[in-house]
Amino acid sequence: MANHKSAKKRNRSSEAKRTRNRIRKNAVKNIVKKLRLNKDKKSASEQLTSVSSLLDKLSKNNFIHKNKAANLKSKLTRHVNALK
Repeated sequence: MANHKSAKKRNRSSEAKRTRNRIRKNAVKNIVKKLRLNKDKKSASEQLTSVSSLLDKLSKNNFIHKNKAANLKSKLTRHVNALK
């Protein structure tokens, strides 16, 4: 248990950041999963733009690494292009 004022504040801020990061992480996982499960090329290509935008924003804020975002975008683009 934290005894110092700064340690208590650090616990509060860490908990807030952890909650925020969990929400973002789950949002990314869900949106990528929805895109992968989509079978319609037109709607998938529309989703791809929003997913790419979200990944760019997250990588800009160092939530995910820029190379991971690039790899995800590349794989998702290949997936959408392979749809009929």
